[in-house]
Amino acid sequence: MLELMTESAPVFIAVVFAFSLLIGSFLNVVIHRLPMMMEREWREQAEELCNTPSERPLPEGRFDLVVPRSRCPSCGRLITALQNIPVISYLILKGRCANCKAPISARYPLVELMTALLAAICAWHFGAGWEALMAVALTITLMAISMIDADTQLIPDSIVLPLMWVGLGMSLFHPLAGANTLFISPSDAIIGALAGYLSLWSVFWVFKLVTGKDGMGYGDFKLLAALGAWLGWQQLPMIIMMSAIVGAAINIVMILGRGKDRSTPIPFGPYLAAAGWITMLWGETIKNTYIDLMY
Repeated sequence: MLELMTESAPVFIAVVFAFSLLIGSFLNVVIHRLPMMMEREWREQAEELCNTPSERPLPEGRFDLVVPRSRCPSCGRLITALQNIPVISYLILKGRCANCKAPISARYPLVELMTALLAAICAWHFGAGWEALMAVALTITLMAISMIDADTQLIPDSIVLPLMWVGLGMSLFHPLAGANTLFISPSDAIIGALAGYLSLWSVFWVFKLVTGKDGMGYGDFKLLAALGAWLGWQQLPMIIMMSAIVGAAINIVMILGRGKDRSTPIPFGPYLAAAGWITMLWGETIKNTYIDLMY
């Protein structure tokens, strides 16, 4: 099977697509439960420090990414394995619970499909090999970060810090990788992590000194540091520019079209993640096209 995937690009892309559908299904669990796990941990620490019970007691029992099993939020019925097949189960059930017929959010199959499609694009772009697999891993991680940040305006350290360390660790294989873009030199990775963090950290403090308000969260600093560790310091200006332009454009549309309050904070993580993903695949092409147009 490994030989077939290596020799046949369509087979490799199909396998990555199918596997990423399953990962996308698990991402829905991560996106939903990880913020709740973080809140439980914070509340437990607060109660311990204050030595007073919370007015809203924590639910008893184990709660993590595995336990308890997934249930329908309306009727509490356990979701069976056959009812949890990515995308297919949603279509067979016509978007409703098999027991109580309550509607199931279309977001679940959309996350699964989007994860699989983006991973398949990485497989097509890089071809069979370690570089494609690492690109798929980065894609899946950025998807989880983006959705959690969009929901809660939080970027969990438990995801973004390991992402940064993996990027730094990958740079150790640079001498063996030749010209592979995802295996940059250790110096580029280290400088990328430092520059990524310090660039947004500096913007944060300048904005705070001028306005007295927080312009972004520390999770955004860490995410850009992780992208710098993966892609190198040379790609940071493009990531920052693309994410800022897209974020500003979408925010303006939401203010004008949907009457969004200008004082309502917007998550910046999804824009950084999207810009980093695009830069990973087509950063050099975009840069060269821009230089050709300018000169």
